[in-house]
Amino acid sequence: MSAVNLYLQRPTDIAGQSPLHHAGLHELAGKGRQGAGVTLREKKLLGHLVLRGDADDANFAGGVHKALGLELPGALMLVASGDTSLQWLGPDEWLLIVPGGSEFEVEGKLREALDGQHISVVNVSGGQTLLELSGPKVRELLMKSSSYDVHPNNFPVGKAVGTVFAKSQLVIRHTGEDTWELLIRRSFADYFWLWLQDASAEYGLAVEA
Repeated sequence: MSAVNLYLQRPTDIAGQSPLHHAGLHELAGKGRQGAGVTLREKKLLGHLVLRGDADDANFAGGVHKALGLELPGALMLVASGDTSLQWLGPDEWLLIVPGGSEFEVEGKLREALDGQHISVVNVSGGQTLLELSGPKVRELLMKSSSYDVHPNNFPVGKAVGTVFAKSQLVIRHTGEDTWELLIRRSFADYFWLWLQDASAEYGLAVEA
């Protein structure tokens, strides 16, 4: 493998804190309305890697599959296996999310499988987080918050789009029939948490730790 600036970014002797650590979500768990229409969970401290390469190059697609066991997703789509997911961001760009603590190892596997190719792998784990929303009223919540059409005919399971949400931007990922994920920037975590509390008030909001 060619020489690259690859180093372990996650401290092993310091406990990490998620963007919503201060919100005390663990203290709110189990205290929401019974039968709440929306359940929120922060999928915190996962590994986030941005991968770039030539999607039309069979060697690139093959190397990604060798390293991850996942096929490159097409436009506005994501693929997943367990806690690992690969999402299309642009014609030559994908977001890879892996279990927390494994990003260093995964990056090494990618670089080894793609050795000699013109690629980029950047660890952006510290700059964003995932909020999982589940329940029968999530679609209604999204309709209140974004102008993007989330009707099942336009937004099936496996689709992911960057769009305007409230007065900011994020990525909406449809991962299950009644399960969605919001990929948000760390600096906007407070804003989205407050927005989601207000927008889900009529449906009832439950929090899972």
